[in-house]
Amino acid sequence: MRGTTTIWCGTEAARAVKERFILSVDVGTTSIRCHVYDKEAKIKGSCATKVVSLYPEPGLVEMDPEALWQGFVIVVKGAVQDAGIHMRQVEALGISTQRSTFTTWDRKTGVPFHNFISWQDLRAAELVKSWNRSCTMKVIQGTMKVLHLLSRQKRFLAASLLVFSTQHVTFRLLWAITHYKQLSEAVAEGNCCFGTVDTWLLYKLTKGLVHATDYSNASTTGIFDSYQMCWSGFLCSLVSLPLSIFPKMADQQAAMFGQCCFDTGDVKITMGTGTFMDINTGSKPHTSVAGLYPLVGWKIGSEVVYLAEGNAADTGTAINWAQELELFSDVQQTSAMAYSVPDSDGVCFVPSFSGLQAPLNDPKACASFMGLRPSNTKCHLVRAILESVAFRNKQLYETMLRETNIPINKIRVDGGVCTNDFVMQLTADLFGRKISRPQYCEMSCLGAAFVAGLGAGFWRSQEDLKKLQTTDKVFMPRGAAQPGRAAGHLNGEYIPVLQSWERAIRRSMNWYSKP
Repeated sequence: MRGTTTIWCGTEAARAVKERFILSVDVGTTSIRCHVYDKEAKIKGSCATKVVSLYPEPGLVEMDPEALWQGFVIVVKGAVQDAGIHMRQVEALGISTQRSTFTTWDRKTGVPFHNFISWQDLRAAELVKSWNRSCTMKVIQGTMKVLHLLSRQKRFLAASLLVFSTQHVTFRLLWAITHYKQLSEAVAEGNCCFGTVDTWLLYKLTKGLVHATDYSNASTTGIFDSYQMCWSGFLCSLVSLPLSIFPKMADQQAAMFGQCCFDTGDVKITMGTGTFMDINTGSKPHTSVAGLYPLVGWKIGSEVVYLAEGNAADTGTAINWAQELELFSDVQQTSAMAYSVPDSDGVCFVPSFSGLQAPLNDPKACASFMGLRPSNTKCHLVRAILESVAFRNKQLYETMLRETNIPINKIRVDGGVCTNDFVMQLTADLFGRKISRPQYCEMSCLGAAFVAGLGAGFWRSQEDLKKLQTTDKVFMPRGAAQPGRAAGHLNGEYIPVLQSWERAIRRSMNWYSKP
């Protein structure tokens, strides 16, 4: 970190002040990072701090709203200081945040009624399960099927396939209104604001003047109608959530911007705390059967670009857990450890600390090691964990191919876990396609910077952004070029391993259900 004082003199000072920069903040699940970018999208200064997750009870995951705001302020000041620039040289600020994490606060005082309830939180699991099995849901699904048959409108088809998830805000918010007395009273009095992380930060930045969110964050909540581009009055009335508490919409950002996945068929895989696999579906939202979620990627002016997303919640979580168990001391060791043994010696790992998401959709699944034997070493266990990450990637990818029927143009990866060569090579082998890893893996921050920079005129077009793209390494699938072998078709080496892992998955499902 550079000193706090910078003195400029003469023409050098004038030249320096004229140089402009973009500031971008990424509020993730485990850290808050801020980068200062120049015109070539190179990082000139950075600062980061940890996000402290709170676990008041098993299955509950929270964060302190005020601590998150203070962390945001710290990294912004720190990055500007590290870059050795003045705040007046910042052309625009871009913000990228974890999604589906929310809090509520007093509209008059700005004081939160409770902590942020994380997207990983499982407090509403029983409520979600009971609703999905309810007669009401069956009637709704049946009615929507009839409406789809009569009208052929895809929004009715989507409603006929409606299944609630713990990762959607809907029932976690309903749980909060039911259990927090001050919140329920404020809702009744019209004195409540709801917001995801971006909404809370914008509210704090504007000293309470702006209560808004962007389409990409809103579309992940489960309360937003991506077909009509508005909060869903139907869903709110269905589960008794008042529309008045929700923020206004603003045209803003896209996570895939950092990877320049601007074209239909472009795929981005972010592997951090969880894995998020997105495909650009163009100007129309995708209607899913297996649990892919139709999202608004970004809305800039009149252009709306949609994504279909599948996710696995416990990618980095599983690796961090293994480190805490002292299976390894440095995460950089894990790739070499996996390569040091020919296989996992029969060990299978199921990465489901927060349940299993698409295409399995089981919030009651447990994490587990199976097939353990006395001959197993730490290297075998680490390999099994890393293999499970790639296997979940394969599940998501095959679901995406099967459901969207969109030809894949390119696949780019980012996030901390993508620096693991073993995971990336195995993923490329399982996909039967090349995968590109960027020079800098923090694409959410760069994506927010690109959107902010375009809006401010710092960069002129998406084509300009593509020219700034960098690649660290390309992973080519081994054996994919064999005659007659389809993309993603496994050679013999991994067929029995994958079959054993799928059997372990089935045995881990529905583990936490009440007898």
